Amino acid sequence: MKILAITSCPNGIAHTYMAAENLQKAGAKLGVEMKVETQGSIGVENQFTEQDIREADGIIIAADKTVVKDRFVGKKLLVVGVQDGIRRPEELIQRMMKGDVPVYQAQSKSAEDTTGEKKPKQNPIYRHLMNGVSYMVPFIVIGGLLIAIALTMGGVKTPGGLVIPDDSIWKTIESIGAAAFTFMVPILAGFIAMSIADRPGLAPGMVGGFIAANGSFYGSEAGAGFIGGIIAGFLAGYVALAIKKIKVPRSLQPIMPIIVIPVLASLVVGLIFVFVIGAPVADLFEALTVWLAGMQGTSSILLALILGAMISFDMGGPVNKVAFLFGSAMIGEGNYEIMGQIAVAICVPPIAMGLAAMINKRKFTPSEREAGKATFTMGLFGITEGAIPFAAQDPLRVIPSIMVGSMTGSVIAMLGNVGDSVAHGGPIVAVLGAVDHVLMFFLAVMVGAAVSVIMVSLLKKNVAAVTPAVVGEGAEAVAKPAGAEAAPAAAVAADATEAASAENSNGTTKEASAIRVEKLTDIVTPDLINLNLAGTTQDAVIDEMIAVLERNGAVRADGDFKQAILAREQESSTGIGMNIAIPHGKSDAVLKPSVVFGIQQDGVDWKSLDGSEAKLIFMIAVPRNSKQNAHLKVLQMLSRKLMDDDFREALLAVTSKEEAYRLLDQVQ
Repeated sequence: MKILAITSCPNGIAHTYMAAENLQKAGAKLGVEMKVETQGSIGVENQFTEQDIREADGIIIAADKTVVKDRFVGKKLLVVGVQDGIRRPEELIQRMMKGDVPVYQAQSKSAEDTTGEKKPKQNPIYRHLMNGVSYMVPFIVIGGLLIAIALTMGGVKTPGGLVIPDDSIWKTIESIGAAAFTFMVPILAGFIAMSIADRPGLAPGMVGGFIAANGSFYGSEAGAGFIGGIIAGFLAGYVALAIKKIKVPRSLQPIMPIIVIPVLASLVVGLIFVFVIGAPVADLFEALTVWLAGMQGTSSILLALILGAMISFDMGGPVNKVAFLFGSAMIGEGNYEIMGQIAVAICVPPIAMGLAAMINKRKFTPSEREAGKATFTMGLFGITEGAIPFAAQDPLRVIPSIMVGSMTGSVIAMLGNVGDSVAHGGPIVAVLGAVDHVLMFFLAVMVGAAVSVIMVSLLKKNVAAVTPAVVGEGAEAVAKPAGAEAAPAAAVAADATEAASAENSNGTTKEASAIRVEKLTDIVTPDLINLNLAGTTQDAVIDEMIAVLERNGAVRADGDFKQAILAREQESSTGIGMNIAIPHGKSDAVLKPSVVFGIQQDGVDWKSLDGSEAKLIFMIAVPRNSKQNAHLKVLQMLSRKLMDDDFREALLAVTSKEEAYRLLDQVQ
């Protein structure tokens, strides 16, 4: 009998390979030919061929993230969480051998709702949303930066705003950027729906997203923006999923995923958006416009607060557009101060989120910090949409933070009599001479952005200041709130691939020479082994192992490496069970990538997932600013080898450092 298996966890590191190792061992024990494809943070390894799939008697997917199943149509398919692959591999294989597994059809249920199968504990709403956001981000970056370049190089100040002449090459570049922006909301909605209902949900989601973004369908000048796109994506996904569950004759099954489901779901979502959601939205924003026009004679501070809040609430959506169009209308009446307040509020969200991401490493993942550079740049050119990825990932913390910052900046601009004679915002309009009281304009922007940075830094939870979780990355860890460790896969992979740097005698960080890691002993020496850890508490053991690193010149004694270790432990325990703990940290205090191995025969309470006390402890130290993937390889090697019961028992029984070193030399 031949069985194929796929393992994948949200972070794509330890649990992916632990499940793979246990499934392979269980297959060998039960006399089953087993091939395991791992979908980890460095990509797909041991990928199935067409022949593998054709010859397979069944497929097991042990994953806590979406795995495309189209290639397995007509095969027996068992979908479970990655923890089941680690803890119940024999049971899964025996279930397949007994034939107690359904045959997968194109319209089969998605992983989270397959009958009789254990659901991952990850919040499905968050996972679906992140799937859409991850595909949307490149379109925002392309559109925002191309428009910014076109405005800078070819923009001309006119009473109607910054205008690029039609016969200019910059007009073409602006049009390309605008085209990228038009895909933003449909892509967001489409991939949210696809995460929910697999491929049949993609087209209905994109159609719904397009309708949400184009208010002409329901009489709104602005459309429903990215918030409408999120609504359309979830609506399309669950409508498509509901249609997939309908029992149909076998003759109709082949056309369900390519004709029936997409057509019906698109029609349902489109009609609901046009007649149920869209029309009230249009009426609401028309009323908002009238209300704003009636406020001109009331408190200027109140009006500034309202405009600032509206501009940053949905960042280019209908609420934003109502405020912006109101300011534009005021320019036509000779009132430039309203647009002055709006010009400040427009740029605060992207500038603030860009700065927050770049300077606050504890709150943002490496990929978010990289994205922050583009977001900040968009803010300089008045492109509010640059902040959308951050708001979509963590709306309850980010949106209030940027609203308060924009409100603050808007009020300061009002008090400083800032005026803007063109219908555009951001520092670019000040540089081009369209702003009155330029110093007050920049003061308003800086103070507003600072308020948002401080607020979002206080509200957002820490992400791991270290390498992605070696443990807790399966069902137990992925149920974290936005901004915690369950980050988009790209963010996790970016963090995981950092591995080696060094510091010179002046303490300035520089990249270390490349260290090729083929086996664990490439970064472990006998001097980094302690077979008799004396500490009886987690904190004491951490201190003891860090002292070994310091004595061997791997970590600076005056550094913050312990803080990095403890920050990681606060996110979730690094005790992976089976008497194993793998504390790990990334810090500027680390001079070279190293691993300390220690044994505490009596065990230490490490809050392990299975309740076992940690006896075999591996501490991994990695420089913060390194660029290599040695660290990731160490995690993979350890994850696989430590699943071997005989290997763990042999490690516990060693009596000398040399004996331990010879065993660790097998980890490769």
